[in-house]
Amino acid sequence: MKYRLIDHTADFGIHVFGSDLKDLFSNAAYAMFDQITVIKDLQPEKELKINVTGNDWPDLMVNWLRELLYLWTGKELLVKHIDIQTLLEYNLTATLKIDSFKPDHHVIKNDIKAVTYHQIQVNQVTDGWESRIIFDV
Repeated sequence: MKYRLIDHTADFGIHVFGSDLKDLFSNAAYAMFDQITVIKDLQPEKELKINVTGNDWPDLMVNWLRELLYLWTGKELLVKHIDIQTLLEYNLTATLKIDSFKPDHHVIKNDIKAVTYHQIQVNQVTDGWESRIIFDV
């Protein structure tokens, strides 16, 4: 299981799992876009390389998801696939396969307005990593 939804008053959240940090950050991005659209319907037409930094793992997670959310809310780009090349202490570089939004082709399931710091967690656990993220909708 990559993630599960978290009940939260007025907003919603995800509880994400990964075997390592790359897996965790990739699964968090997948979970967010899985809540926005039907990922299997996306047909990536181009690649985009991004670099994101943070002050610690929770800050990096929020910055990472905010950067990806901006692709949707600011540029109408939907992310199909993520390949994280480097994930060093609080610095992430990834190549994204993206699809431009087409109203006659894509279904938008949820309108996510923001990724919040509210109750953000990124923790190493016995069998990998997990994160809890709350979204403003």
